[in-house]
Amino acid sequence: MECSARDIGRGLVDLIFPPRCMACGKSLGERRSPPFCEECAADLRFLSSPLCPVCGLPYADQSGTDHPCESCLLSPPPFAAARSVGAYQGVLQELIHRCKYGREVTIGETLGEIMAGYPYPCFDIQDYSVVMPVPLHVRRLRERGFNQSLILAREIAERHKLRLDYLALQRIIPTPPQIHLGRQERKQNVRGAFDVTKPTRVAGEKIILVDDVYTTGSTAGECAHALKRSGAAAVAILTLSRALS
Repeated sequence: MECSARDIGRGLVDLIFPPRCMACGKSLGERRSPPFCEECAADLRFLSSPLCPVCGLPYADQSGTDHPCESCLLSPPPFAAARSVGAYQGVLQELIHRCKYGREVTIGETLGEIMAGYPYPCFDIQDYSVVMPVPLHVRRLRERGFNQSLILAREIAERHKLRLDYLALQRIIPTPPQIHLGRQERKQNVRGAFDVTKPTRVAGEKIILVDDVYTTGSTAGECAHALKRSGAAAVAILTLSRALS
C-alpha cells in the first residue's frame, strides 16, 4: 500500500496534535472524514437526490425523483449542471466565513478535499477535463490575499488528476459584493464582469467551474457564458454550498 508524502505528514502531525473537529475544536480521538464531531456533523445538511439535474436545486419531497425545476425548463442556464455539497447554513456557513474573511486557509483546503470526494448525484467529475475557480478581480485579490475558490479548485483538480487553470478566465470589472442584492440585481451586477483572456486554453474543453457558494447562479451563469463564447465544449458548476432561501 503506497503512502503519499501528505499522508505521512498527516500521520506525524496526528501523533503530536490529535485530530479535532474543524468546526468546534472538540477532540475526535482519531482522524475522521469529514473531520467533524457528532454534534457538528448533525448540523450539516448534505444535498442529494431528488434534485433538479440541471441547476441542482434540491426538492423538499424526498419521495420524488430527479426532474428539471420550473426555472430551468423556462430559462435553461448556460451551464450543463450545477451541484453543491451542502446547504449554506450553520456549521458550513461558519467555516466558509472563517476561511474567506478570517483567512483560515487550511479550512479551505479541508473543505476542498470534501468537495473532491463528495458523491454528487448524477454527476461525474471525471467527465470533465479542466478545473477553474471563479476569479476575483485583482483589486479584491490584493485586499484578501487569496482566492478561496482557487483553494477549493486545487484540491479537486489534484484528487481527480485534472488540469487546473486559474488564468484563462478573468474578472475584468470590480463588481460590488452580491450579498444584499436580489436576483435581478445580481444578474445586472455581474453582466460583462468576466472575460476569457486565453481562449486557446478553453476551446474544446469540458470545464468545471468552482466556487464557495451558489446563491442565484448569476455569477456562475455569467462565467459560463464567457467560457462558452470562447469555445468551451461544456461548463459545469461545483460549489461547496448552496443558499436555499
